[in-house]
Amino acid sequence: MLKQSLQQRLLQKLSPQQIQMMKLLQVTTMELEQRIKEEMEVNPALEEGEDEPKTDDENFSDLDASTPEEEEFENKENSREDFNLDEYIDDDEIPSYKLNVKNSGEDDERREIPITGTLSFQDSLISQLGWRALDDYHFVLAETLIGNIDDDGYLRRELSSICDDLAFSQSVSTTEDELREVLEMVQEFDPPGVGARDLQECLVLQLQRKIREAEGNPDILNLALKIVQKSMDAFSKKHYQKIQQKFNIGDQELKDAVNEILHLNPRPGNSTSEGKKSIQHVIPDFLLFNNEGVLELSLNSRNAPELRISRTYREMLETYSKSNINSREKKEAVQFVKQKLDAASWFINAIKERQNTLLMTMEAILNYQRDYFLSGDETKLKPMILKDIAEMVNMDISTISRVANSKYIQTNFGTILLKNLFSESLSTDSGEEVSNKEVKKILSEAIASEDKLKPLNDDRLCLILKDKGYNIARRTVAKYREQMNIPVARLRKTL
Repeated sequence: MLKQSLQQRLLQKLSPQQIQMMKLLQVTTMELEQRIKEEMEVNPALEEGEDEPKTDDENFSDLDASTPEEEEFENKENSREDFNLDEYIDDDEIPSYKLNVKNSGEDDERREIPITGTLSFQDSLISQLGWRALDDYHFVLAETLIGNIDDDGYLRRELSSICDDLAFSQSVSTTEDELREVLEMVQEFDPPGVGARDLQECLVLQLQRKIREAEGNPDILNLALKIVQKSMDAFSKKHYQKIQQKFNIGDQELKDAVNEILHLNPRPGNSTSEGKKSIQHVIPDFLLFNNEGVLELSLNSRNAPELRISRTYREMLETYSKSNINSREKKEAVQFVKQKLDAASWFINAIKERQNTLLMTMEAILNYQRDYFLSGDETKLKPMILKDIAEMVNMDISTISRVANSKYIQTNFGTILLKNLFSESLSTDSGEEVSNKEVKKILSEAIASEDKLKPLNDDRLCLILKDKGYNIARRTVAKYREQMNIPVARLRKTL
């Protein structure tokens, strides 16, 4: 049954400009450059260049793309009162040839990045397969096995599953025994250890290759092979006394055999240049210089690109303003140009707002952690959460989180992720609140200076912290140690 009722609701919706601003705020410097390139490809009214005598904010501050004005533009054919074309028009002295696509000279610098072509890890294995005298049947088996080897060099799929894949996808009937024979052939390829199904088999393959090629002391290599084959669990847990008792060997023999095992490659797929992944370089968003105790903060120039409104589009509006707009095509053209100019203006304003937000937030963090930025000592970091900075700059916590999540600052003592500056507080015996970063720093220093023959366990680390005035439970010490990716004392023991 249909029913009419009067309701009052309070809704909060984000405008497209606010959504665009939030997305720009959380991107990194490299992503910002890509985002600007994409916007310039989509919007031809946006150009890269220096600001003109009259700023874009002044030219487009009175624009309003509201629905009533658009309806007025459509209802009145001969009226153009919904917007003033003169606001888009600005005189400049930029030559027209500089606005063309091919506007570079012979002496201009070309910043093209060459693209290198390299073989993948699987392709290098297939190229080695060509040196073997195989029929078509065994070649298909070997090629399928190589295709299932991951980037680390391991075959992590069951042979039974590969048999099923061959039967269903290529109509090739085979058995696990045949696949195992072909796999043994693939395991002879370079790099040593490739095609192994687990870490133990990978180490065994490498040691067997060394023994065959006589690379080192054969007695030590044979002992290392026995340890990996028969006492892999004890070796991984560093139960060296059990290994000595089992094989009846001394300390020096055990040390030589363990060193031989530790020099093996647990990921043979990454040993070749083709298997190495590209390194992602960090580009700092902020630059901080310590000029004799005076901290000078600046924004990376790549975060502050010079953008402007296209002169060609302004000339279009100037042409239409001097002519009578009577036809529907001309009205649609003017409306299209107006939309592109509005979008370009909004994007430029969003970039400027992003710069102001980044600087304002970083200045607040700099004032809060001034002692740390002056010395670079992590023990001088103050407890700081997102709410503290949000209250200082009068912004929402989500905005501060977007700024600190993926932004870096370059200092005299290294490049730092802003997110790492935020930490929780702990109370000392004297009642003073300190950052947990300070406790982690003390833990890392204590572990770095420990006796590797008798490493410090969590109980002894807890006692060291209590002696320094930090009353912390043992489970908290274990949590901090795990956060720093430091193993337990038994795994830190060396011979």
